[in-house]
Amino acid sequence: MEGQPHMTAPVQAAYSYCEAVTGQQARNFAYGIRLLPPHKRQAMSALYAFSRRVDDIGDGRLAPGTKRERLEATRSVLDRVRAGDVDEDDTDPVAVALSDAARRFPLPLGGLDELIDGVLMDVRGETYETWDDLKLYCRCVAGAIGRLSLGVFGTEPGARDAERAAEYADTLGLALQLTNILRDVREDAANGRTYLPAEDLAKFGCSSGFHSTTPPPGSDFTGLVHYEVRRARSLFADGYRLLPMLDRRSGACVAAMAGIYRRLLDRIERDPEAVLRGRVSLPGHEKAYVAVRGLSGLDARTISRQTARRRP
Repeated sequence: MEGQPHMTAPVQAAYSYCEAVTGQQARNFAYGIRLLPPHKRQAMSALYAFSRRVDDIGDGRLAPGTKRERLEATRSVLDRVRAGDVDEDDTDPVAVALSDAARRFPLPLGGLDELIDGVLMDVRGETYETWDDLKLYCRCVAGAIGRLSLGVFGTEPGARDAERAAEYADTLGLALQLTNILRDVREDAANGRTYLPAEDLAKFGCSSGFHSTTPPPGSDFTGLVHYEVRRARSLFADGYRLLPMLDRRSGACVAAMAGIYRRLLDRIERDPEAVLRGRVSLPGHEKAYVAVRGLSGLDARTISRQTARRRP
């Protein structure tokens, strides 16, 4: 259960390490978790630091066999956390912080196993024929993080449809991941990765891939991007049903993080070829503005009204 017990110096130092990792490396995530109370922010930083470790192995310049070995070693750390075998004097600060967070919050730690499984899919160089295929990958690398985050946030007593909160958190993770995939098509292509479904690429004449600052000859690249943007918007609409179930500051955190990605999606929609020219991003002042709107409840109230209108 959630709580704020006395924290020893080694545990506090472990959380400080995780918060430093988050502040230095999380481009969009950090803007949201700043809105949380300290105990929830610390737990989210522990989740991020562990996830960052997994992602860094997958993205590193290592042989596939070495990546697999390191990912399984990371899973062993998770197994120790799950078994309660990590004490405050452990030399791995991420393990110490994550272990403490798992004692304080009902974290579904199997979600971190799913993350490792998803990164192993990257290591194997898997591609995806259909959206249903890609959705499985997105659920591993992003939906699972949404469900883990919900373990930190919790739901408000008496919240409507609270039994579906994990489903909505998962769906919101899919929306964020699909936005990431659209933003990074050129960068991923340069690294030999293709995430968009093969049937979608074929439908819009983009099967040859994205290795230039211009679309493949004869393709309808704009049509492809707009098609995937509509899919992402539908996922956002479903995932936003989570917001009324959360307390004010947790809702503000989610609204801020999701709001940043929605604005990225807007930019991509307005200028689809921008993703071929470089990384589409928001300036810091715009991210801060989204965070302030989230904390004020403006975005949460607007989104709640929109999703309420969509309910059958």
